[in-house]
Amino acid sequence: MLAIKLQRIGRKHQPSYRVVVAEKRSKMGAPPVEDFGSYNSFDKTFAVNAERVSYWLKAGARPTATVHNLLVKNGILVVPKLKIAIKKKQAGESTPALAGIGVSPEDKLEPAVASAAEEITPVSN
Repeated sequence: MLAIKLQRIGRKHQPSYRVVVAEKRSKMGAPPVEDFGSYNSFDKTFAVNAERVSYWLKAGARPTATVHNLLVKNGILVVPKLKIAIKKKQAGESTPALAGIGVSPEDKLEPAVASAAEEITPVSN
């Protein structure tokens, strides 16, 4: 299946992207089917050939969520934006290292704190 996606180019800590049509499961460095635009994430410039985007959409290529939202923002697609779900760690969620044990990190620290408190004796004058 073909996808319209971003291909990262640029130096370290200076990302810039090409808007390309490529196989959905292809590796990032694989040659794309067609390159028809660019996106600079620093100054938010998005330049793309709208005719080629519409051609590939009619041919069956599906844009990724990020590319879809960029196309909507720049007026190339006239549909609502997609909500991209970002998985955030909840307050009560345990760390991955302790996830299999079934013990929260706070439970692991309490016995050490209790034993340290017993060792300290107040000094009287």
